Amino acid sequence: MATHAGSEGTVKIGSNAVAEIRSFSLEESGEVIEDTTMGDTARSYIAGLKSYSGTLSCYWDETDTNGQQAIDIGSTLTINWYPEGADSGDLYYTGSVIVVSKSVSSSFDGMVEAEYGVTGNGALSEATV
Repeated sequence: MATHAGSEGTVKIGSNAVAEIRSFSLEESGEVIEDTTMGDTARSYIAGLKSYSGTLSCYWDETDTNGQQAIDIGSTLTINWYPEGADSGDLYYTGSVIVVSKSVSSSFDGMVEAEYGVTGNGALSEATV
């Protein structure tokens, strides 16, 4: 069984790595559709559509023109999520997303941080580097 440190991960927009990543999350879900009919003694369901969404948290870097600065609200991007890194043989997830949120925060005793939220647009694929 293989385990990995979170520090191995990265996220790329197309082939461009996003700078200053602190963390990311990727969530897949699937709908269920009820198909219970009169006379049934228990509810029954069938699988419906799948979807996914994600977040990306970074230290804000205004010079990251092909990464953070390319993540604009409403834009459609191809994002590649690499939970174990981007070395040969590593597993990653890829898909088209629509950017749905962007937040930049700052405090007097901390770093300027940015968080981005995305919603999948189509299917999420799993691949190997």
